[in-house]
Amino acid sequence: MLDLVFQFALVIVIGYLLGSIPTAYLIGQARNVDIFAVGSGNMGATNVVRSMGIVWGAITWFFDSFKGVVAMLIATQIVPDHRVLASIIAALAAIAGHNWSFFITIITGTLRGGKGAAVTFGTLLLIVPFHIIAIMLFICGVIIALTRYMSLGVLLMFTFSMGWIILRVSQGAMPWEYTLYAVITQLLILVRFQGNIRRLLNGTERRMFERAG
Repeated sequence: MLDLVFQFALVIVIGYLLGSIPTAYLIGQARNVDIFAVGSGNMGATNVVRSMGIVWGAITWFFDSFKGVVAMLIATQIVPDHRVLASIIAALAAIAGHNWSFFITIITGTLRGGKGAAVTFGTLLLIVPFHIIAIMLFICGVIIALTRYMSLGVLLMFTFSMGWIILRVSQGAMPWEYTLYAVITQLLILVRFQGNIRRLLNGTERRMFERAG
């Protein structure tokens, strides 16, 4: 029992530290840009797009997504007898690490981070089938094309994916643990995007491709 507790604790620590790697901050520093001082001040791919261009934003999204994938794969090796639960805990730890980065806390003295969208997307790559990923991206792409609101596209695509997971669990097609993943992840997304939601409602949200100041 103690061994199992230790294994899950290790999964949490590794997942959190992987998630805490500040991709956007490091890319910004390499290009002499303080990601916290431009645009929204957020440590994420969207703010990188606005301040450094779409190529660097895509690179940021890739590596942030990769953090979630790696955390989950490592977790299944640490706790092979409880692979689903271990991978879910690792996914949530990685998202939390990105949102409230340990390394950024050391660097800046403030507990801060990104909003977790890219890391969450990475974890979904190991949970949902390809056609659901494709539908998510289609939803996000259509919303951005119509409104140029990246935040709205992200919110709707994750709402769709988490709803799909809960539906499949209720149908007995996925283990019950994925309900835990879907509910907590959706709550984390809503918490971190609450400012965007308020700005969307009052019409002051920044549109995609608007350059950071």
